[in-house]
Amino acid sequence: QVQLVESGGGLVQAGGSLRLSCAASGRTFSKCAVGWFRQTPGKEREFVAGISWSGGNTLYADSVKGRFTISRDNAKNTVYLQMNSLKPEDTAVYYCAADPSLLGMVVTRTSTAYDYWGQGTQVTVSS
Repeated sequence: QVQLVESGGGLVQAGGSLRLSCAASGRTFSKCAVGWFRQTPGKEREFVAGISWSGGNTLYADSVKGRFTISRDNAKNTVYLQMNSLKPEDTAVYYCAADPSLLGMVVTRTSTAYDYWGQGTQVTVSS
């Protein structure tokens, strides 16, 4: 079992930055790939970024590539999402999720591949 708690969301002006954290408990977290997803009302959950257990493989949605950076510190059981040059269209509830399959070596954009989810943190970008 893995429990995930997101933090770091808030209100920021367009062009600003935020860093989200995903703190995990559970012995198997270091062998999980982790993804960040976001969702706005009435829309499906959207993949944002993902990272393999080692941090050696990362994947980004085209909409955030070059602006967002995902990283992890397995010693702290935490995954981060650094978000720069934020835009109003980045406004959403952001969720982190863990995928223990394949020992966390493969990063996928598919939300159904992730077994464990946090409760989400709101990010609001004002224009």
